[in-house]
Amino acid sequence: MSVGSKRVSLTQYLVEQQRNHGLIPSQLRLLIEVVARACKSIAISVNKGALGEVLGTAGSENVQGEIQKKLDIIANEVLIEANEWGGHLAAMASEEMEGIYVVPNRFPQGEYLLMFDPLDGSSNIDVNVSIGTIFSVLKKPEDSKGVSEDDFLQPGTAQAAAGYCVYGPQTTLVLTVGAGVAMFTLDREQGSWVLTADEVQVPADTKEFAINMSNMRHWAPPMKRYIDECLAGKTGVRGKDFNMRWIASMVADVHRILTRGGVFMYPWDQREPEKAGKLRLMYEANPMAFLIEQAGGAATNGQTRIMELLPTKLHERVAVMLGSKHEVERITAYHLEAGAEKTL
Repeated sequence: MSVGSKRVSLTQYLVEQQRNHGLIPSQLRLLIEVVARACKSIAISVNKGALGEVLGTAGSENVQGEIQKKLDIIANEVLIEANEWGGHLAAMASEEMEGIYVVPNRFPQGEYLLMFDPLDGSSNIDVNVSIGTIFSVLKKPEDSKGVSEDDFLQPGTAQAAAGYCVYGPQTTLVLTVGAGVAMFTLDREQGSWVLTADEVQVPADTKEFAINMSNMRHWAPPMKRYIDECLAGKTGVRGKDFNMRWIASMVADVHRILTRGGVFMYPWDQREPEKAGKLRLMYEANPMAFLIEQAGGAATNGQTRIMELLPTKLHERVAVMLGSKHEVERITAYHLEAGAEKTL
């Protein structure tokens, strides 16, 4: 589908995917539309900022031990309330909740599982920098009578859909149902999502990387090696100068990569050696990996394709390297090389 002068709505796009490709069952289409509607509500709260009394901390911590912002809690509630009654979901899981949220008995139970980070980039809320919502959709295993946390522990390859909404100068919804990546911009006057980019592709080569350089002293040698080579620029082995970007909001960094290429890295570091990384596998890394791969990029944890990792718990953490394919392949090769040397 080409994006021309004809305005294509989110619903029209989903119906066409359903009709022409048989990709979206009606329950999944409904689920995506409800998530998009919830994101619209969150966008309104974000836009109000201080006027809506939604800024600042809530004086509580989430299950990760992170200080919750008022908007974290608001966004979590908006997503739950929007999705629990529609009949398309069996349960939900969120960064802000320790366990799963099973759809109450008073509502019909559907066949899908929804996971989300209701407000990614919380540290940017109060400083008016882009933040976002990330979501991932799985199908409940057919042999599962009730619904439990184990039903969520599926690899990223099992995702039926994934996406994010970025609340920036424009509010943009980015979506994949396994047939490429589409971007929709919120027309605030009409209140509708309009298709503004389709068949999005991440260039295989790039001169831009995103990483928190202040942690360099804590990284593993292969990560340091890659960044040292980038910093050496034209005079180094890479033979080209690199730019660095770091927004500290995964949604904003990934959105830039989907728009113009680049590589995003949040590697393991020795401050918490027992943790594989900082980002959550189920509702941050997997959905972003799905989007990036659907756009022709790559996503690994330094050794393995992220979407092939089998999760063992709901809030599992993982190292993340994603974006332009050739750069991710180089970073992964350095990690595999270092791993092979250790075993010799």
